[in-house]
Amino acid sequence: MPANTNAQQNLASLVKEIPYRSKVWAPDLNNGYYKNPIINADYSDPDVVRVGNDFYMVSSSFEDIPGLPILHSTDLVNWRLIGHALLKQYPVGHFDLPRHGDGVWAPSIRYYNKEFYLYYPDPDFGIYLIKATNAAGPWSKPVLVMEGKGLIDPCPLLDDDGSMYLVHGFAGSRAGIKSIIALNQLNKNGDKVLDEGVIVYDGHEIDPTIEGPKFYKRNGYYYIFAPAGGVSTGWQVVLRSKKVYGPYERKVVMDQGKSSVNGPHQGAWVNTSLGEDWFIHFQDKDAYGRVVHLQPMTWKNNWPVIGSDVDGDGKGEPVYQHRKPKSNIASVIENPVESDEFKSNVLGLQWQWMANNKAHWNYLHPAKGVLRLYSAQVPEGAKNLWDIPNVLSQKFPADEFTATTKLEFKPNIKIDGEKAGLAVMGLSYANIGIIHKKDGDYLYYGVCKNADKGELENMKLVTKLESSSVYLRVTVAKDAICRFSYSTDGLIFKLVGDEFKATPGKWKGAKLGLFCTRSTQINDSGYADFDWFRVTAFDRN
Repeated sequence: MPANTNAQQNLASLVKEIPYRSKVWAPDLNNGYYKNPIINADYSDPDVVRVGNDFYMVSSSFEDIPGLPILHSTDLVNWRLIGHALLKQYPVGHFDLPRHGDGVWAPSIRYYNKEFYLYYPDPDFGIYLIKATNAAGPWSKPVLVMEGKGLIDPCPLLDDDGSMYLVHGFAGSRAGIKSIIALNQLNKNGDKVLDEGVIVYDGHEIDPTIEGPKFYKRNGYYYIFAPAGGVSTGWQVVLRSKKVYGPYERKVVMDQGKSSVNGPHQGAWVNTSLGEDWFIHFQDKDAYGRVVHLQPMTWKNNWPVIGSDVDGDGKGEPVYQHRKPKSNIASVIENPVESDEFKSNVLGLQWQWMANNKAHWNYLHPAKGVLRLYSAQVPEGAKNLWDIPNVLSQKFPADEFTATTKLEFKPNIKIDGEKAGLAVMGLSYANIGIIHKKDGDYLYYGVCKNADKGELENMKLVTKLESSSVYLRVTVAKDAICRFSYSTDGLIFKLVGDEFKATPGKWKGAKLGLFCTRSTQINDSGYADFDWFRVTAFDRN
């Protein structure tokens, strides 16, 4: 069992009875209705399974570790992050450096024989399976089910006769072909494909870039739910057949229509214990990432109708507000955690590194109640912060918010250029922090345009600091407009630099990051103590 599995479970247990309520986004309107998105954060490619009265969601995580976040809900509106299924990215050595946009693509989760089956693709290596009896973990080590480049978006189906199948798509960037859906048979354990596979649908003519298939069976029909037309511009297709290998009929069951929800893209059909049907999907919001929506769903002539179908043609469009799903369990209003006081002995579940992490990168200091980040030497050839693995980050939580942290910097006085700070990460990034120089510590502000292309960061010194303690803040306004500021007393904040428009990362939204780095290797490091990290309402001042 990985060393930090128990720690993550302990953390989930510690917060079990304390529902977290976001100060910046709450979908439950507390009157029997909800508003979309139900999670206004970058949980892309969501898939959901119900076990009894409990719902479990998983999403893609790309290069971030821990990966494959697992969320839990009893009403499909209020969600809690309870753990991660992937604590190291495999192959481990390959992912010791940031591999932006690689790693975990769209996963699927099912519950068979009292076990959770979680299939996820790595477009460079193949399709993996991990299992668990408890969704919060521990999860098994990944098993390579199907090796190959460009194999993406797997989803299994356990048929009535015990046969298992796996449907998947293809990434054109690796496979050299896309817009097709293939089907393979699995062995009885679900951990190995038994054949080369068969293409069951070609979307080139009318459903370009069809991908993200989810596989179901109902009323004797096999159903493949799959989005097409592109992540930010597409529509939701459903294919059906009385035979597992087809031929499959095709119908568009949801598109943007007159709504403001572009896409709407891939997701999951889930039914409740009271017999209602719902569909969870994502919407691409550029720098904010791929946020999660919940749509009502009904059946008409054995075809699903998703969202609001005003004209009755069987094709719906996304809703903004709707009645909550009926439930025999009272709802508890809660949201995925954002703020962190760093009082636990393990990192909060909202935090992820940009590569496989090392134990010596951080320490939760029990006596001081702080997160201590030790400065780690930047990798050889690193051009900027985009190339550095020890950036600790979390998702943007809303369209508008303020994030503030209190930092005390203790540099190694033998090292010139050691620094620590707060960043907004993406293909371009900006950051504010403290840098140690021979004559003292300075507050700086840096911007790096086209960081993913190896451009150098433009860093400007703001002021020499009298104290090693400083408050750092970023306010994020609509359209992902960021303003950075600092304070020496926690009361009066001074703006630095110009407005910075956050950009998405590789296949995901911008992220908030904490870091501590150095460019010189000696026998010891300095460190930065982060006392707390708080996400609050948007502050225009």
